[in-house]
Amino acid sequence: MTCSFRQCFRRENQMTLTRIDHLALAREYAALPEWPVQPRFDPDERWYTRLAAGPDHEAWLLTWLPGQETELHDHGGSEGAFLVVRGVLNEQTVVSSRDGLWLADRDYGSGVARRFGARHVHRIRNTGTVPAMSVHVYGPALSTMNKYEIDNGRLTVTATDVAGEAW
Repeated sequence: MTCSFRQCFRRENQMTLTRIDHLALAREYAALPEWPVQPRFDPDERWYTRLAAGPDHEAWLLTWLPGQETELHDHGGSEGAFLVVRGVLNEQTVVSSRDGLWLADRDYGSGVARRFGARHVHRIRNTGTVPAMSVHVYGPALSTMNKYEIDNGRLTVTATDVAGEAW
């Protein structure tokens, strides 16, 4: 079946409305007057806590001291969004080109959010000089997370973390 751009765009937006808007949920959780747990900043490791869990999503609050970062990872098939509540975070995403894979950088300041799909591979870092805080929403809830490295222009899985064991 073919359709004009306008018809296809309208149909795609109607289908999107039936899906969870992870970005809207991240904004809602970030705007709560009080979170169930007060954020902490741990100098030894990134601090995180689950804010909420429902049948179709979960939300997490993360804190980042300067220099703290994740490894290159995916979300085990979950899609979602994150919103920077305070500070600036840098995201490195895997980009493919004829020369192989490389990491593209983008900074997100307070109030800036980003959606990502189920096959998204990235690393989040606090490359700034002040603490940062972010809210992340995943749907469905995370069950696994694969960690990666780029080796000779290819993405290689180095570990798989399982919910209930690693976090």
